[in-house]
Amino acid sequence: MNEPVQLDLFGDYEDKPKEPVLNGMYYERSSGKFVSYVLGRRHFEITPGRCLGDKEWKERIMRERAI
Repeated sequence: MNEPVQLDLFGDYEDKPKEPVLNGMYYERSSGKFVSYVLGRRHFEITPGRCLGDKEWKERIMRERAI
């Protein structure tokens, strides 16, 4: 009779991704646009002139969240 085999289905599972997942609005230096990310995927992009944030917010995002 064959013995049952225990399969380790989640042996390769890691609790946290190796790189942080991007969420929120970022400033992309290469394109000069504000870019929105949701769960690490690029959602939309907008030029600084069309972005609805006030000037202080735009400057802070450009400084603190530039990618």
